[in-house]
Amino acid sequence: MNWLRLVRAELRKLTSTKMPWAFFTVLVAVSATTASAVVWGTDMDGSKAFISTAVDQQSLMAFAANAFMIAGLFGAIAVAREYGHGTVVPTFLAEPRRSRAVSAQLTAVLFGGGMLGVVGAGLTALAVAAALPTTEYTFMISAGSVTRLLAASAFAGAAGAVLGAGIGAVVRNTGGAVAGAVLVLVIAPPLIVQLSTDASSWVPSTLTNVLSGIGDEVGVPGALFALAAWAIVPALIGLLAVERRDVI
Repeated sequence: MNWLRLVRAELRKLTSTKMPWAFFTVLVAVSATTASAVVWGTDMDGSKAFISTAVDQQSLMAFAANAFMIAGLFGAIAVAREYGHGTVVPTFLAEPRRSRAVSAQLTAVLFGGGMLGVVGAGLTALAVAAALPTTEYTFMISAGSVTRLLAASAFAGAAGAVLGAGIGAVVRNTGGAVAGAVLVLVIAPPLIVQLSTDASSWVPSTLTNVLSGIGDEVGVPGALFALAAWAIVPALIGLLAVERRDVI
């Protein structure tokens, strides 16, 4: 089967279920919560103070780190449920060369994660901009910075989704894949930093901050390469697992 047709089929799988809408609902909830903090927060608790200066609006620019984690869960669920429900079997029957089938699946998940990153960052920026007129502050992030945030969130979302997909291919159980994704995305980075302070510059949160423009621990090319490595390594492990293990 033509590889592009495989990719289109995988994209159809993702968009024909309710899962993308569930994650979209999460993004809407996150942006609504941010807007609520702007509208009803007080200067005493610091909820409004964080938007009072361009520097403190880094909280908005740091959304790329959230995009990486949210998309990681998306990728893990998207792939693991295929094995859990057995819907991956027809795929492998249509394309016995599993490397091509898995690469098509990873490509579809990559696009989905990137879209989640862009949509989430855009919704959050719009929510803050819409809520700010209720305060004495103004939106202090430039159009260029917002564009960079969207690009960084797209890349982080794509990378996170591929990472999660690799975990899902290894675990092949939705609950286990989610637990594995949480372990890798949330629990492991702080532990790695505790074991080696030099590693703090190479954990996803730091790398996404560099891409967003609010960190300078490493260069942008290095951050791109390192964040891609976080995604590619689990994806390769997942590909090897699929190649070597029976589906049923």
